[in-house]
Amino acid sequence: MGDNFARPGVSRDYRIDFLRGLSILSVLLLHFHFAYNLIKSPIGRFLPEPYLVNFVRNGNYGVTVFFVISGYLITSTSLRRFGGLSGVSARVFYAFRFARIFPCLLLVLAIITVLAMTGLELFRAGRHVPLWLSELSVLTFWHNVLMARYGYDNYCLDILWSLSVEEVFYLGFPLLCLLLKKTRWVVIVWIVAIIAGPIYRSLNSHNEIRFLYGYLACFDAIAMGCCVAVLVRGASVGRLTRNLLQAAALIWMLIILLRTGIDSTPVWGPSLMGLGAAVYLFAEGAWRNGLSGTMERSVMERSVFDRVTAPVGWFGRHSYELYLFHIVLLAGMQELPMHRAIPEGLKPWLFLVFLALSALIAWVIARFYSEPMNRGLRARLVKRAEIATGLA
Repeated sequence: MGDNFARPGVSRDYRIDFLRGLSILSVLLLHFHFAYNLIKSPIGRFLPEPYLVNFVRNGNYGVTVFFVISGYLITSTSLRRFGGLSGVSARVFYAFRFARIFPCLLLVLAIITVLAMTGLELFRAGRHVPLWLSELSVLTFWHNVLMARYGYDNYCLDILWSLSVEEVFYLGFPLLCLLLKKTRWVVIVWIVAIIAGPIYRSLNSHNEIRFLYGYLACFDAIAMGCCVAVLVRGASVGRLTRNLLQAAALIWMLIILLRTGIDSTPVWGPSLMGLGAAVYLFAEGAWRNGLSGTMERSVMERSVFDRVTAPVGWFGRHSYELYLFHIVLLAGMQELPMHRAIPEGLKPWLFLVFLALSALIAWVIARFYSEPMNRGLRARLVKRAEIATGLA
């Protein structure tokens, strides 16, 4: 969720950071709304209530976009790093994923456990599932399955359902590539996942947890990103085409976001949102393909658009830390005595305070913990894996 996978010597892809930033902001807005209810706040002066309701409650579409980005980046990076899908090294792949994901995950689980031991209500075990079992399900990537069995049961841990989905994808990705060998056979599996997604959601449209959080409910978005990464290798577009395609994709996604609630379109809503993200990423990848190495290093520096949207891109670069730790901050805010006495007029300002504090926490953790741990673990684990598989 937090990697950018830029090639060595090449600047970050700010357009992907921007899309990821929009996604994490929509998730943060959703969770803040659940805690403080923004519908009657002054935001309603700028957006009619039906659209405002959809705007603040459709944050799960942000997760859909995250899935598409994840599939795209994982696949494009593997194609570049290993020379093709058949050359994927499971050891190297898993080492990279472990180094990025587990240090932060273990830290947030430790914090939640300590706070639960103090007796704070929103950190304690739920009514049906003990805390240790919820944390085990997070670490072993079936927390969404646990939620399907017992419902919403742990305020801080339930948001980690999406990590369970991504981790199962990460576990299966190299195995699928090595088993099927040929790229076309792997792509066929991804196409099947894209078809299966709306079918599964249709069969489970009566159950919010299943149609939102099930593996098959989400794998279609990841598969879209994977397919785009393969498809874009032979494509090239100019700057104008890139900008037009991305503008159209963003407008398309905004219409889906505002038009109706995700619970009203459980079957096709995620598919259509994923399609918009896929078009956006295709345009970005195809534009980069048209640049030579020297030209890419100069052109990939920030454009005017990238500089204007840099704050959103910053949230995208720190999306993993924000995703894990914002809920701890939000739970802590709700434990304060004045939580239920916030005037409607102050709620938008409180949201900005929440964003600022979340950003500060994410930056501190990234700067002094997750990034050093990521680099250190990759240097050790990946080197060993490369030697073991003959890639060094």
